[in-house]
Amino acid sequence: MEFLIASAIGVMTAAGIYLVLRARTFPVVIGLSLLTYATNLFLFATGRLAINQPPVISADVAAYVDPLPQALVLTAIVISFGMTAVIVVMALRAYLETGNDHVDLPGDASPEASDDDWKLRSRKQAPPSALQAKRGGGRA
Repeated sequence: MEFLIASAIGVMTAAGIYLVLRARTFPVVIGLSLLTYATNLFLFATGRLAINQPPVISADVAAYVDPLPQALVLTAIVISFGMTAVIVVMALRAYLETGNDHVDLPGDASPEASDDDWKLRSRKQAPPSALQAKRGGGRA
């Protein structure tokens, strides 16, 4: 059981780090969510994996599960939900401002960002149409 939990934590951590290092905002948000899930699972596993044992100490119970990791995980879930909401709003605002969803520098610093940047495309001068060239109204 411990090997399964440790493997799940390791896989979620590796996938989260891989996604956080991507150059787009959506994989970064998913990667951060995976990292928070891995951290929550790690915190939950520190409270001893036990089945059918209460988290509260009482006189008639011989064994119990530590309630502190469960309280920490509950708090971490609420905090990670708020953090994810803030990151999604920031990513949406950045997309609306820049016109792309890259997290690195725009323009010449990133060739992928310059391909997707629709604001820079609209600033480039379009070739004159055939009608303008026929009338002599084309740009020189």
